[in-house]
Amino acid sequence: MNQKEVSELRRRWRLEKNAVSRVYGCFVNSSKEIVSDLDESLGTMPQEEAEKYLGLLKRSLSGTLGKNLIDIVFSTQQVMDSQEHKLLSALRSSGLKDGQARADFYRKVIDSLDMGDSGYLLLLACDSYDVPRRGKDDALQADSSEEVFTYILCCVCPVKLGRAELNYFPGDNEFHYAASQVVSSPELGFLFPAFDDRTANIYNALFYSRKADELHQEFIDAVFHTDPPMSAAEQREAFQSALSESLEDACSMEVVRSIHERLTSQIAEHRESKSPDSLTVTAEEIAAILQDCGVSQERTGAFKEKCGELFGRGAVLNPANLINTGKFEVKTSQVTLSVSPDQSYLVETRVIDGKKYLLIPAGEDVEINGQAVKLEA
Repeated sequence: MNQKEVSELRRRWRLEKNAVSRVYGCFVNSSKEIVSDLDESLGTMPQEEAEKYLGLLKRSLSGTLGKNLIDIVFSTQQVMDSQEHKLLSALRSSGLKDGQARADFYRKVIDSLDMGDSGYLLLLACDSYDVPRRGKDDALQADSSEEVFTYILCCVCPVKLGRAELNYFPGDNEFHYAASQVVSSPELGFLFPAFDDRTANIYNALFYSRKADELHQEFIDAVFHTDPPMSAAEQREAFQSALSESLEDACSMEVVRSIHERLTSQIAEHRESKSPDSLTVTAEEIAAILQDCGVSQERTGAFKEKCGELFGRGAVLNPANLINTGKFEVKTSQVTLSVSPDQSYLVETRVIDGKKYLLIPAGEDVEINGQAVKLEA
């Protein structure tokens, strides 16, 4: 899925836009026990309550593709004959009305998901989208449709104890001092099937994680039974390892700076283009940057080989997962130096009297702990 397709579905999660009739789910305590089962009609609940449920589900379609939103790919064998795909398909085909399928799904999630000491609210909803055509001007034509896209959306929201206060309990007609239990924003969730090229793709799902470096791989393994994707943090660590191990002594500040500048520039240009497609880069393209820096063909070949081992042959990567575009940091065992990325050229390396130094021009305005000082000539 690209960003435009994700945004198209996100816009549906308002009361007046979607075809969701009921919300299903369960409240699970920290002991992995179902405290309450949810099966509610949106049409009969107060508007504010219905909007809150839809808002929570909508957030599982938020974040950055490749970081918070991760493609889950099923094998052909899984689609043809696997329990995990059959269960997701049963939930979808029944519009979540199959109570046994819901119970089986709840159990699978509860038995696998690790939320620490937190209870959580597991939510499910099914929507049927009469997909409008796009005109030549790329505008949606509401009166022209070729397909109905039926999909399920799931999210897992931590339930946390609020501050204890004096609250009124209508059933007792009394006030009691107690802590309320508050439903937080989703920690994870998914869409099934994927909405690729604005049509259903049963070979894919779109997984959501609020924290890009914590994908809850135990959930992915249990619900989808696929190899868990690398998180953004794991991708950056693997990329840095590939550079260090393959380039060895050739992994200089100038080489790392050049990679950072080129990838930062690509990310900025892609953002300005407003392309709905995700920006990707291959090991071959990064190897070309290394060659421009004077790295030998032997070293660049070793880099491509290492990337193949770590990411898979022919893998395409998200540049934003490989570098931090907002920071250029130089760290030694004694000091850490942070420089604005567009000023990274100011940092130089020198060998003086046999010792290695990092040099930066001081200029006229120098402060130490906020105090303006004058440097001795």
